[in-house]
Amino acid sequence: MKSCGIIVEYNPFHNGHQYHAQKARELSGADVVIAVMSGNFLQRGEPAIIDKWTRTAEALKYGVDLVIELPFAYAVQSADYFAKGGMKLLQAMQCDSLCFGTDNQGEISYEAFGDFVNTHQAEINQAYQKIKNNGMSYPQQMTEVFRMLHPETNLDFSSPNHILGLSYAKENANYQNPMTLYPLKREQAGYHDLAVYKDFASATAIRKAVFSGELTKIKPVLPNQVLVDLEFQPKVAWESYWPWLKYKLISSTAEELQAIYQMKEGIEYRLKEAAKKADSFSAFMELAKTKRYTWTRLQRLAIYLLVNVSQQEIAASWNNSYLHVLGFNKNGQDFLNEKKKTFELPVITKISKSVNDQLSLDIRANQIYQLGDKKITEQSFGRFPLRSH
Repeated sequence: MKSCGIIVEYNPFHNGHQYHAQKARELSGADVVIAVMSGNFLQRGEPAIIDKWTRTAEALKYGVDLVIELPFAYAVQSADYFAKGGMKLLQAMQCDSLCFGTDNQGEISYEAFGDFVNTHQAEINQAYQKIKNNGMSYPQQMTEVFRMLHPETNLDFSSPNHILGLSYAKENANYQNPMTLYPLKREQAGYHDLAVYKDFASATAIRKAVFSGELTKIKPVLPNQVLVDLEFQPKVAWESYWPWLKYKLISSTAEELQAIYQMKEGIEYRLKEAAKKADSFSAFMELAKTKRYTWTRLQRLAIYLLVNVSQQEIAASWNNSYLHVLGFNKNGQDFLNEKKKTFELPVITKISKSVNDQLSLDIRANQIYQLGDKKITEQSFGRFPLRSH
């Protein structure tokens, strides 16, 4: 069976995501569309608005055939590591192609960009080291590096979906059998766009409307089941976890905080002080952010604090990858039956004692996610892949 992968978060699932799954199938001619989806915590350092099982059911209802979970250690990461994890899982399933959204409006060959990075990595690293501490954010620094080394492509690293597309291309070029890439231009709504258009709106605009109690405003941009889920399922945002984060920062010593993954350059002292003064997560972020520590980077660090993640745990998770199946339809099941013996990573369909150690970080992240609302159901144990007909 011919397969096309998509790497997704669905926070929440909307018409743009349904369009993406449909175009992935059309452009690639695939028999099966495989979504590698972040679990309950996401790339930009946020808890998912609704849990991963509900989002899986929505994906299967609206165009996806098989949903595989992107483990926490890859999901809550900068674009390069997020892409590395997603590509690793798709490559392990011998996926033929990848379709991804981009808000880049110019013409760019992502394959050519991937090949360029693959063959010029030493020069890129050298150029980056020269400008590393010039006060610019990482996306601005990388834009500067490529303007120097590859001016004809006119790359801009400030757009989230474009950055991910470039990261996929870089990672794809490292494989002996790279996937065919199908970039798909975003329709109407940009990543941070807060406007609600006729059929499309960004996930950012949808979340804002949900938490403002304006569900009717976003009805045209959501499939019916998602609208129902957003009305009746438990919903969380960062504020749901603020008491636990504040407690963690105030009760921990500086030495304990230094053991947290990505805690560098004395930022723990600043976070500790901000936590003492802030009475909400948004107030904490305003006090903590700097030019060097962007909002997204700080949110990811806040997730690592909340889940109590160490460098060793992240490294162990990277070295013990697996394919955790969250759900499938008949197509997806046929694909698994046909191919799973050739997969390069173990397939996990149920979390049991035998895989407890391997999945310990994800299990803990799930348990902490449940703290956000007492109505969130069990996320790890006794859960089997969802089957859609």
